[in-house]
Amino acid sequence: MKKYQRILAKAGASLAALAAPVVTFAQSPYTNALTQVSAIATNARVASDRTLPQIIGSIINAALGFLGIILLGYLLYAGFLWMTSGGESEKATKAQTMIRNAIIGLIIIVASFAISTFVLNQLTTIAGTS
Repeated sequence: MKKYQRILAKAGASLAALAAPVVTFAQSPYTNALTQVSAIATNARVASDRTLPQIIGSIINAALGFLGIILLGYLLYAGFLWMTSGGESEKATKAQTMIRNAIIGLIIIVASFAISTFVLNQLTTIAGTS
């Protein structure tokens, strides 16, 4: 079991190293950094012209995105368990159950995203701030 833990630790470290953003600036780092930050703030709509339903929608979308990332990790872990079951039917069945639960979770997340998008769009339409 220690062997698999070491492999998982190395895989996690590799994934973290690949996922870490690397930012380089060719000219003055401060000027480019300020330009980048202001562009990000503009694209993120940090301004105060957003309505309450839009803010709530952004929060819900972020939470559902985070849940999707957790779901992906759960699915990858279940696939890893299935591939390393070594022919043991109990482990393979457990992994298949986990995969089935992950797919059900995906359906729930997509449905909740659709419902929240519909409701928030209706709220903005009613408020007249589309």
